[in-house]
Amino acid sequence: MAVILDVRNLVKHYSNVKAVDGVSLEVIEGSCFGLLGPNGAGKSTTVEMLEGLLQPTSGTIRFRGRPLDGDYRQRIGIQFQHTALQDFLTVRENLNFFSALYRKRAPLPDIIARCRLEGFLDRDTRKLSGGQRQRVLLALALVNDPELLFLDEPTTGLDPQARRNFWALVREIKSHGKTVVLTTHYMEEAYALCDDIAILDHGHVIARGLPQRLLAQHYNDVVLELPYAALNGREAWPFAVLRRGDAAEILSADVNTTVTQLLEAGVSLAQLRVRPRTLEDLFLELTGRELRT
Repeated sequence: MAVILDVRNLVKHYSNVKAVDGVSLEVIEGSCFGLLGPNGAGKSTTVEMLEGLLQPTSGTIRFRGRPLDGDYRQRIGIQFQHTALQDFLTVRENLNFFSALYRKRAPLPDIIARCRLEGFLDRDTRKLSGGQRQRVLLALALVNDPELLFLDEPTTGLDPQARRNFWALVREIKSHGKTVVLTTHYMEEAYALCDDIAILDHGHVIARGLPQRLLAQHYNDVVLELPYAALNGREAWPFAVLRRGDAAEILSADVNTTVTQLLEAGVSLAQLRVRPRTLEDLFLELTGRELRT
């Protein structure tokens, strides 16, 4: 499989701060690559360098085997987390405006249909719902028929229905051969969309691979969840119990034995939930649970 974006030993320093310190990764053409990390991990700085918006201190970024050049921005699309649309213009007028900025242009009727914009093309962009606005921003990122598409936390603030509708759009876009680089704080989103992920922390890649493979490498257990009060105040157990607020999490590689032990101790299992390990479990284990600003 061809490598569309090749990154080697990428470094970005601000005065005495090493925002990015030796990041290397490859993005395979036609894939969805997820870049994850807590606040302050260097994720945004890395993405801005990959987009050609920020010059690295050192390291190399190659697009289709060549250094980034003046033509690069004509060949990529970017959906920023915050994009200022032109006030007092309709969706249609914004599409025409942004399309005129590029030499190569995708047919606007195709973009409109793909992003499901038909119902509000003539609406002032100030009057769009959150989900509608994100679909418009996605359409604007596609007007130049990009080979590589950057999506920067595209579903932040959307309700679950709008988020899943947006996921369907991303899958459809990828099915047309586009390559996607996605940043997100939603681990479920990364698991659902990404073929490959890299988790950053303190400017370094600390985990890399297929989401399913990473989980298989790190875990051979499942999580039993139940109200902490159901444990009846007992603290000594033959297994580890983690308290998460009002809930208890029990990590078990043998569910049958653990359930038997709970029943023998008189614990009610009426609200028991058994779930597999998730990408969020891995993310928190690798980056910590403390609040970052």
